[in-house]
Amino acid sequence: MAQLDSKIPPGPLADKWRRHKADIKLVNPANKRKYEVIVVGAGLAGASAAATLAELGYQVKNFVFHDSPRRAHSIAAQGGINAAKNYQNDGDSVHRLFYDTIKGGDYRSREANVHRLAEVSVNIIDQCAAQGVPFAREYGGLLANRSFGGAQVSRTFYARGQTGQQLLLGAYSALSRMVGAGGVQLFTQSEMLDLVVIGGQAKGIIVRDLVTGEISRHAADAVILATGGYGNVFNLSTYARGSNATAIWRAYKRGACLANPCYTQIHPTCIPVTGDYQSKLTLMSESLRNDGRIWVPKKKEDRRKNPAAVPEADRDYYLERMYPSFGNLAPRDIASRAAKRVCDEGRGAGESGLGVYLDFGDAIKRLGEAGVRERYGNLFDIYHEITNESAYQTPMRIYPAVHYTMGGLWVDYNLMSNLPGLFVLGEANFSDHGANRLGASALMQGLADGYFVIPYTIGDYLATQKPGSRPSTDAPEFKQAEENVRGLVARLLAIKGREPVSHFHKRLGKIMWEFCGMARTKAGLEKALKEIPALREEFWQNVNVPGAGGTLNQSLENAGRVADFLELGELLCLDALEREESCGGHFREEHQYPDGECKRDDEKYAHVAAWEFQGAGKKPLRNTEPLNYEAVKMSVRNYK
Repeated sequence: MAQLDSKIPPGPLADKWRRHKADIKLVNPANKRKYEVIVVGAGLAGASAAATLAELGYQVKNFVFHDSPRRAHSIAAQGGINAAKNYQNDGDSVHRLFYDTIKGGDYRSREANVHRLAEVSVNIIDQCAAQGVPFAREYGGLLANRSFGGAQVSRTFYARGQTGQQLLLGAYSALSRMVGAGGVQLFTQSEMLDLVVIGGQAKGIIVRDLVTGEISRHAADAVILATGGYGNVFNLSTYARGSNATAIWRAYKRGACLANPCYTQIHPTCIPVTGDYQSKLTLMSESLRNDGRIWVPKKKEDRRKNPAAVPEADRDYYLERMYPSFGNLAPRDIASRAAKRVCDEGRGAGESGLGVYLDFGDAIKRLGEAGVRERYGNLFDIYHEITNESAYQTPMRIYPAVHYTMGGLWVDYNLMSNLPGLFVLGEANFSDHGANRLGASALMQGLADGYFVIPYTIGDYLATQKPGSRPSTDAPEFKQAEENVRGLVARLLAIKGREPVSHFHKRLGKIMWEFCGMARTKAGLEKALKEIPALREEFWQNVNVPGAGGTLNQSLENAGRVADFLELGELLCLDALEREESCGGHFREEHQYPDGECKRDDEKYAHVAAWEFQGAGKKPLRNTEPLNYEAVKMSVRNYK
């Protein structure tokens, strides 16, 4: 059984991080250059961590499967980044951001980690502005803010509708500086396929060059995974198609616990599915809900009408009706379920009936089309490119879709997994968002982890490792891990079945969405847990992976990733089945209040579920970490 020591520092909540930084072990500057750290991933968390650790003097190797870190999926986070700077003088504070995040996560996140996140948020904006990130500004030159879901203050900093892209360029510039200075070795088009564990500690990785097919060994004193989320287990999602779970899944199979995998976020503002040919979905930023009003017709017979032909009196602005305090800026999980509810009633828009309107008519009357274009122009352009419709003239059609995963590898307060020497940052870990992430908090967590947390906490571990004790890549554990990777590659290429990899990914996605999507039931999850193993067995008998392993082979890349999804999907459903409550993005239909809201069971499930691999074909072990709250009281979430 894994030992889950959260290492939460003692003392008052507001003092924990400050005192912890003062008390943890340090590595002296002359010794830092003797340590080597591997960072896997180069999105916001990975690039910021690699750059900052190199600035401190550590030798860093940074691996990314893209041809450039600039392609990392962080680029897709359009709407903004939260920080408790109270520039609008509307009552924001570190405590309020902390409380909103705890409440938004439905009281299923670790209190100490969330408070630290709120504390360091104020430093992130200064760091990024100093890097040249072009945040929007008020007329007088001060940084501007807008509102996002789950908050009643304006704390979201933004760069039009491309905040993630601009923040990533800032982190990339810092990373590039250290590559040029020799502090970081950057390996692009390189995919981690196994973790090397020696003496119970993470000491390296096995990597495949995606262009040449070469498999190589890399040793380090510590390994950092910053590889994003696993939402593509659903196939159709707002993730980039290349986003995958392989790095964290291979680490899980080497002993790192995977926490709360059933906590997946459904975003309410996605362009609806139009056909089986689609390979991904496109998100319309949550920032649009600042000025757009969401509605459906009150009468079923009006759902196929041109929206302009539906009179104002016959429109149901259902979020404003159901949640008057927060309205269209209700949290994502609540807004998503509300959209599903009205569509299930037969009032959904579009041919499929799976859509609701996001209407900017009132905003255009108030601000003028030019004012709306200034705020959201690039998002309207994206919508037009995909739908061939102008949202200035007719309302957008949106529907919920998989967008983010709150679950991930378990980490302690230092962001180290239960496997010593393995650190996990950003969306790849579970630590900050509980059962639901508030909008604009993903960028905040990624940069907080990379710029302001891991540079301190990794030293506490490295100080226990003797300089120069890094193992040789000739160690038997490296040889075994490499043989494991080569064997998997050979096995996939040898099947010579009849169906392409995409065939199995689509079928898995349909199972996951139907039985473990926005709503889950005991019967549905049990059915999924029968269908997924059968699909996995069929995959290993009938998948067709053309080409060879010693060259560029995207079918081979995808086959390995889908093989991992076929295992992860089963764990996700198992976690959802065994969590007999509803909370945040995990909605069990058996556990709801009469008005359809989540019904938590704090007596039995106020804990983190951390799953431990027990071997192929064996049920994983469910470990728990109790969630104890000192500063807040668990209560029923109320956004009405």
